[in-house]
Amino acid sequence: MLAIMTHATRFTPTLTSLPLMLFGALLMGCSEDSPEPIDLIIANATLVDAMNPIRANQTVLIDQGRILNILNSDSAGKIPAKVVLDASGRYLIPGLWDFHVHFTFDRRFSESMAGLFLYHGVTQVRDTGALLKDLPPIVKTLRDAGYLAPSIWYAGPLLDGKDVVYDGVNFPGLGIANPTPEAARGNIAEIHAAGASFLKIYEMVSPEVFAAIVDEARARNLPIEGHVPLSMRARDVAPNVQSLEHLRNYEMDCVNDPELWLSARQAELANTTNEPGNVLRSRLHTLQRLTAIANEDPVICAETTEALKAAITLPTLRMNSMDLIVPFKRADFDEAMDLIPESVSNEWRSARATLITSTESVDTTFAEWSLRRTGELHAPGVPIAAGTDTPIGWSIPDYSLHTELEQYIQVGMTPLEALHSATVRPAEFLASRTKWARSKLAS
Repeated sequence: MLAIMTHATRFTPTLTSLPLMLFGALLMGCSEDSPEPIDLIIANATLVDAMNPIRANQTVLIDQGRILNILNSDSAGKIPAKVVLDASGRYLIPGLWDFHVHFTFDRRFSESMAGLFLYHGVTQVRDTGALLKDLPPIVKTLRDAGYLAPSIWYAGPLLDGKDVVYDGVNFPGLGIANPTPEAARGNIAEIHAAGASFLKIYEMVSPEVFAAIVDEARARNLPIEGHVPLSMRARDVAPNVQSLEHLRNYEMDCVNDPELWLSARQAELANTTNEPGNVLRSRLHTLQRLTAIANEDPVICAETTEALKAAITLPTLRMNSMDLIVPFKRADFDEAMDLIPESVSNEWRSARATLITSTESVDTTFAEWSLRRTGELHAPGVPIAAGTDTPIGWSIPDYSLHTELEQYIQVGMTPLEALHSATVRPAEFLASRTKWARSKLAS
């Protein structure tokens, strides 16, 4: 699949007002010439992907949203097409994945997100948390649109513990409670029946509930993504899931005597005062996050890094680093904001004006750690995939994915490695279902 972006004046992309994008999902074999013109030819492009050598002077044939063939331009000859684009001197890359999005987090974005994704070259997305009553209508709209919308894969609701962070009261409603292993199994059955392609574990689950979710997911060939639960250590979570998000709670498994830190968290998670889930989680982060970074033990951290090779990491660097690399200070941010719904744009411009004039100091410790830690994970081979958490935290769908990839290069990736993180790596996550199925047949 490939993506081409055209530039346009201010508009809010929707499924009925998309710029020209490229769409296909599979490379198909060479087809015979047809008297009917095909939909599109992109001629004389330089093709760049994460699997093959760079190929110059190539012509790509597309019909009904699928790539029919890729030919050397010198030998392509005259092929009838409804549209021919001359891409001389330009590069053509695969359609990108945003591997961490939330279609229902801010409903003002729900109608425009699909168009924004395609406008920025994103043809596949993974929705990582939404209630079953909210997401299916969006999924149906996208899938009914076919290649005029990105393909979507989704988890359904966040599987949280007895206390729920995104409970729909204090935070937007994205999660559901799983106070016991039995409750978790019942919830997973409902989520699976609703068509989810994977599950998401959240931060407040207990070790017992975590084990039940893992067991049930394996029985159903459902990959798992999520945050490292506060009741556990990252090194113990990674071998049991397929992806972990935001570097969340990695720092708490990089300290000397991490079991002592874990015991302190587990005591607080008993929540004898019945704090709301979001308040309890925030308090634990405040107690341990920056303190853990200040007390990092390189030997323990190296052991954790080795364990994290078992799962894909999504650093969401553009979000984690925003106190240091401020999104709205980019020269092209205003141009990107011109594409989003006006109500959001007006709100963000007002918020930006307030923040710019603020004299309050900003602690960049976590931002600096996130950049450093991502580089440390990449160097020894921890697999990394690209995701943005859009539309949370100044994230414009999917302008923000390009800023994410820029930061990967800043921390040590080559451009092709960054492209790999937004194309090949996400597909490997979904392929894990096939691997599980094969392992079951073998046993």
